[in-house]
Amino acid sequence: MKKINLLVLYFLLLTGIYSCGQTESADTAAVIDKEGAAKADKEVAKTTKDKTILFFGNSLTAGYGLEPDQAFPAIIQGYIDSLDLPYKVINAGVSGETSAGGKSRISWLLKQPVDVFVLELGANDGLRGISPTDTYQNLGTIIDKVREKNPDVKIVLAGMQMPPSMGRNFTDEFKQVYTRLAEEKKVALIPFLLHGVGGNPKLNQADGVHPTIEGQKILAKNTWEILENLITTQP
Repeated sequence: MKKINLLVLYFLLLTGIYSCGQTESADTAAVIDKEGAAKADKEVAKTTKDKTILFFGNSLTAGYGLEPDQAFPAIIQGYIDSLDLPYKVINAGVSGETSAGGKSRISWLLKQPVDVFVLELGANDGLRGISPTDTYQNLGTIIDKVREKNPDVKIVLAGMQMPPSMGRNFTDEFKQVYTRLAEEKKVALIPFLLHGVGGNPKLNQADGVHPTIEGQKILAKNTWEILENLITTQP
């Protein structure tokens, strides 16, 4: 009888140990599942909080003659990533685009939410001798359309200037297009996107118009000086 009781006791102990092992395994699995779920939730949260910066411009934005990752919007994305900011850059630059062409094209792009809008148009208008009044009206319409679709959007206007060869009256009037719009529409202004690049043969491609890789880096710097404050401070 005593031997039977000992066997039963031994069996019960084994069963108890096994049961505890099952409980520990279940608890461990639960912890792993919770950690996995928390990690997944974090990734989803990171994805859902990503904001969009839309660069809307011409060949300067598109990075004419260079690889896409050498254009200044891509360089800006590098700045953003280095600071671990929740912004995704979209390059919507089209070579040869005028302000009129941009006005026609913008509605299609506004099908997606835009948190920051960088407007870089007008240079081709000036080089073609288009009236600065028309450029002013077109750019103003683009800004209005963006705000109508995205009321809380932050807007940056890339200022442009014409070479003296276009005539003093024209160059002065053209320059004022950007300063007027910045003041009247209450948008941030890059005084001159090509500052430090325009007219410098070493920083432009053979055509003398489109920046080299080093030139694009300076465009990125000129833009970041204005953009950084907008995306690193609370709204």
